[in-house]
Amino acid sequence: MLGIWITASALFLFILLLIFMKITVIFDLKHVGDDDEIKIKLKAIFGLLKYTIKIPLVKVDPDGPNIIIKEEKSLSETSEPKEIDEKISPNDMLESIKDLKELTEHVVHLNTIIRKFLSHVHITRFEWHSQLGTGDAATTGMIIGPGWTIKGSAVGIISSYMKLKSRPSLSIEPNFNQMSSKTMLSCMLHFRTGHAIVAGLRLLKYWRGGRPTLINQQFSILSKDKKNKPA
Repeated sequence: MLGIWITASALFLFILLLIFMKITVIFDLKHVGDDDEIKIKLKAIFGLLKYTIKIPLVKVDPDGPNIIIKEEKSLSETSEPKEIDEKISPNDMLESIKDLKELTEHVVHLNTIIRKFLSHVHITRFEWHSQLGTGDAATTGMIIGPGWTIKGSAVGIISSYMKLKSRPSLSIEPNFNQMSSKTMLSCMLHFRTGHAIVAGLRLLKYWRGGRPTLINQQFSILSKDKKNKPA
């Protein structure tokens, strides 16, 4: 009897930990000329659990109208990263858009579910610094204004969906002497797994219309998994 109580208590504590566990997401984007780097870090349980996705290379395929992405994944800072080279064609992009449209048609109130989840996401750091230059002082000055408009609109949209807990740090440095295109975006956000679980349960609750026909390989795997499940 004592063993049952201990097991039940341990299970209850585990469920509580899972529900209230905070997930930290750190997103870093660096663009300098033709070089791009994207890094996404996921942390939980005070940093004991870590997962890093790094995309250090995005380039155009010289053999065709494709984009080549070199991706690195690792479970910690010290573990050996796993490298994946992926080629994305225009058809892949179109298929992904069609798949997303197909999925949205099968979920009632999808926008409400997403907005509800994002309302529990807290942004504790948002930094966006850029340098722009066309090589001509007059045209450089002309693009600075629209640049600020884009950044202001982006922050406004983000703050309408999520909770900004710190003042965004934004800057645009004009380079009047030469061509320049640099951007560094860093964002840190937090949410609890309980809110993500609730969002997932709502997606299942409001699913309608049977299984969608998905084209893209990543979505097709999800579709096959659903077909293999017993009714």
